[in-house]
Amino acid sequence: MEEFFLKLSIMLVPALMAITCHEVSHGFVADKLGDSTARRQGRLTLNPIKHMDIIGTIMVFIIGIGWAKPVPVNFNNLRNPKKDMIWVAAAGPITNFSIAFLSAMLMRLVIWLTKGIANAPMELFSKPVILMLAFSVYINLLLGIFNLIPVPPLDGGRVAVGLLPYRQAVTYSRIEPFGMIIIILLVFFTNIFDILLLPVLNFAVHLVAGSQSRVVSDVTQLLLKL
Repeated sequence: MEEFFLKLSIMLVPALMAITCHEVSHGFVADKLGDSTARRQGRLTLNPIKHMDIIGTIMVFIIGIGWAKPVPVNFNNLRNPKKDMIWVAAAGPITNFSIAFLSAMLMRLVIWLTKGIANAPMELFSKPVILMLAFSVYINLLLGIFNLIPVPPLDGGRVAVGLLPYRQAVTYSRIEPFGMIIIILLVFFTNIFDILLLPVLNFAVHLVAGSQSRVVSDVTQLLLKL
């Protein structure tokens, strides 16, 4: 039970922030480009309760990645639906990569400020902060990379639809109702995560966290084993 609460206290805030900011960014960009659906439904808020999907949140603690309720976007309301769709879809991963970079910078700063200080109160404060920031780097990079898989309804799929010529885009968009089934089959019944996503994730962690990438890897492995 103690391990569960330790895991919950470290993973919950970074995970909710990553998922919430991802969804809000979709709605925010859509609102700026002509579709106010998310704003009218009260979804342009950083209150995680408005976006929380219970199963998606639980999955963070089981497999290390989760999801929120998608922010509603009516692409027909966008001023230039085909082109603007690219920016609306890309906003989510871009936000996650930005948060990962900021978390890595803050993690390095906290480690530098507390290096060589043998002080119990300082350690009591800095240790959980470093753990949370390390997990924030991981979860945001994983969400950003995973959502770039070019299969609708994932963001990468919608970017692909926006980039393809009209006829090919219409044909490709027809797989969206089956997209999540395809993703689930790929993730759980193939080695796509180990073969493709994991190397990209490890490279991204090294790129963003630099000399502290080992901290991110060790913290993530520890948390997912608890």
